[in-house]
Amino acid sequence: MKLLIIFIYLITINFSYAFEKPDLKNLVLIKNPKLYEDVIFMDINQKNVNLDDFRGKLIILNFWATWCAPCKEEMPSLDSLQSNSKLSNLKIFPINIGQEDIYKSESFFKKLDIKNLNIYIDAPITLAKKFSLRGIPTSIILNKEGKEFARIIGSINFNDEEFINWLKLYN
Repeated sequence: MKLLIIFIYLITINFSYAFEKPDLKNLVLIKNPKLYEDVIFMDINQKNVNLDDFRGKLIILNFWATWCAPCKEEMPSLDSLQSNSKLSNLKIFPINIGQEDIYKSESFFKKLDIKNLNIYIDAPITLAKKFSLRGIPTSIILNKEGKEFARIIGSINFNDEEFINWLKLYN
């Protein structure tokens, strides 16, 4: 009987861990979720977007640039993630930190047939410093309270079912 209890315990631990974190080598979970103050960036019309206005939503801030090959590779799957019906409370902000003009960003989205995402800009590159980015692409995942609980360093396939199911737990 003791052996059965231990066996069930071990299975439950492994099963719950599988749902805690998908098997992505570049996904980092934050043990103590961090709240950032004054997360403000611009939309394509150069109007300020304040992240505080989106509390209550699951947020992905994706930092990218047009010259970044891995950014180009992952952007279509990020676009698809935004329209995923399993994640109706998700808002994705792809933020260009490449200090490029708007037309270059628009051309980048057009060539990749991006339809579900809007272009955002961190013109003075304040967010790159605020979030201590070490490279791009980097995606910061914020919970409904606006706290960073995970980040993806490098590119991934955002259509990965294991990742989507994990993200669903926070939606």
